[in-house]
Amino acid sequence: MATGARRERERAQREALIVKAARELAEAEGWDAVTTRRLAAEIEYSQPVLYSHFKGKSAIMTAVAAQGFEELVKELRTARAAVRDGSAALAAVATAYTDFARERPALYDAMFTHAVEVQFATADGPAYLREGFGELLQAVEPLAGDDDPGVLTETFWASLHGLAMLERSGRLPMSLHDERLKLLLGRFAAAHG
Repeated sequence: MATGARRERERAQREALIVKAARELAEAEGWDAVTTRRLAAEIEYSQPVLYSHFKGKSAIMTAVAAQGFEELVKELRTARAAVRDGSAALAAVATAYTDFARERPALYDAMFTHAVEVQFATADGPAYLREGFGELLQAVEPLAGDDDPGVLTETFWASLHGLAMLERSGRLPMSLHDERLKLLLGRFAAAHG
């Protein structure tokens, strides 16, 4: 029994090392630089060892994305819980979301722009996806009025994602980020408050 537990622990440690290396490499050089050959060299294991843990790059990106969703949930929850007022909670969540996207671009890409093995918008999807959406929903719902809170939350999320991506790509200047966010929050709260 002790040997089996040790092997499982070592296996989990190797998986964590692979995910950490992929994430660090992607943040430093982009996802194109992340290959199984490069990861094997980075962590000093053979490619077959990587394949014994993950089917390939997509599976590694999925594991990175899962970590990202878990981190995003924590940040959104902390931001929302730090304030009591509905409009202030919405603003705190919006700021936390866009800060997360800006500060961790490769992680955000793994979560939202690359094809990963995660099913969104399904009842049987991963708990971290439901929790993440739930944090957004809790910030939006008090302002929903007669609108469907779920659809309104999806619309708000899409707006935040659009801002994050357009600013990051340089299509919208970052210098106006705070003004854009203030405008979105003001219009959103006014229309639904």
